[in-house]
Parts: sequence; C-alpha cells; structure tokens
Amino acid sequence: MVFPNPLSLILVMLIFIPLERLLTLRREQGIFRRSWQLDSTYFLLNGIFIGAGLKLILLAALVLSALIVPSEFRSWVGSRPFWIQLPVVLLLSDLGFYAAHRMFHKIPWLWRFHAVHHSIEEMDWLAAHRVHPFDQILTKGASILPIIALGFSPDVIAAYAALYQWQSLLIHSNVKINFGPLARIFASPHFHHWHHANHKEAYDKNFAGQLSFLDALFGTLHMPANQMPEKYGTNMPVPKSYGSQLAYPFQPDVYKPVKQATPQEP
Repeated sequence: MVFPNPLSLILVMLIFIPLERLLTLRREQGIFRRSWQLDSTYFLLNGIFIGAGLKLILLAALVLSALIVPSEFRSWVGSRPFWIQLPVVLLLSDLGFYAAHRMFHKIPWLWRFHAVHHSIEEMDWLAAHRVHPFDQILTKGASILPIIALGFSPDVIAAYAALYQWQSLLIHSNVKINFGPLARIFASPHFHHWHHANHKEAYDKNFAGQLSFLDALFGTLHMPANQMPEKYGTNMPVPKSYGSQLAYPFQPDVYKPVKQATPQEP
C-alpha cells in the first residue's frame, strides 16, 4: 500500500499556501474553501489505489519491453545524456497523457470517471488531488508505459515524475502567474484553469498535462489572453462525498445523463 508522506504534505503546504496568498487569483476564496475536506480525503486515500494500479502498469511495461523492444535499443536509449533523455521523455509521456485525457472526454463511459475531477468548482493545489483512481491509473499509465518500455534511465524518469507532480499542483492552484511566451510551450495555471472552465467555448480544450503546444498542434487550444474563467465545474450531477464519487461511474444510466455533446453540458 502507498500512503502519503507527511513530510511531502508539509513541504507542499509550506510552498503553495503562501504562494496562493501572495499571488492570489481569487481573493474571496479562502484556504478552507468549500469541499476542502473532500479533497483532503482524496489526498490521504487515493495513493493506495493509484499506487497498486501503477505497479501493474509498470509490470506490463517491463513485460512488453522484454517481448517487443530489443535490449540493445533499450540500452542505447538509457545511455543517452540526461539532457537529451529528459525532453524526449517529457514529449512522449505528454503525448500519451494527451491521448488518454482526450479519450476520457470523448468516450461517455470514460467521462463518468473524469467528471469527478471536473466537479471541482474552486481551484487550488489541494483540488488537484480530486481524481477518480481509475482515471489517474489509466492516464498516468499512458504516460509512463512507453518511457519505461523504451528503456529511459530511472534517474530521468524520476526527474520527469517530480516535474509532473509539481506542475500538476501549480496549474490547479489559485494563483495568477504569467508564463509569458513560455505559456505557448508549457502548461500554466491560465492554460489549465480554462480546461476546468464551465464555459461552452472551453469545453474539450487544453488536454495536455505539461506541454501546451500539443493542444495548439492538435487544434484543441483555448487560452484567451488576459482572461480567466468565471465559473468552474460540470453540469453533471456528481455526488459530494468520497465514497459516492468513487461509485458514481458505476451507477445505472438512469442516475445521470451520459449521452452528451460536450462533457459539461447536461
């Protein structure tokens, strides 16, 4: 079982709570905003399920690489310099994330799982943890399976994992940070807040986790200059407790509308 590291939690709180107070996007939103207890539960419990699922993905990647990828090629990939491997890992992993994320929006049954994450109505670093374990296992699995199977070095994969985690917290945060020209390359709070926006023009946009230029490349970028969303969330009737949200995707169709043109629309 994987349990949250108390020292990691303290470090994250020491960084993001002051950051959200100093560079606040929405000043009316306090630290103990609505649903903070729910998102704290996600932080405390989700790692148990996600950790177990990702171990299975890791095992699958190792078996797949042994069957398909020549060992000489894996050795060659893993021996490249760190500064060459890391950008390639970022690109390959985010392509996998983009594809999986887009499927979770486009396939009605998968959207039921992802709607849990889009039920967030107030954005901050803690809200980043509100994600159905099945959703997280598949999207993270799509990111790590190719880079493990191809033989990238453990140090590079560890660096990628750390960058992913910190960037994920940042892009959900209640902060007003301008990446400048880099916003067209890397995912920023501005970029990801629009992904969570309950605005019709923003539905099914900004799927990348780290590299915003992928959305520009695939025609799914929506990032209005100098403008942030007024409303977050989904019109789907997602329940409010941890257990009921985990069970939500498995409810019968009569419980909620799943046939829809866009995720946030009823």
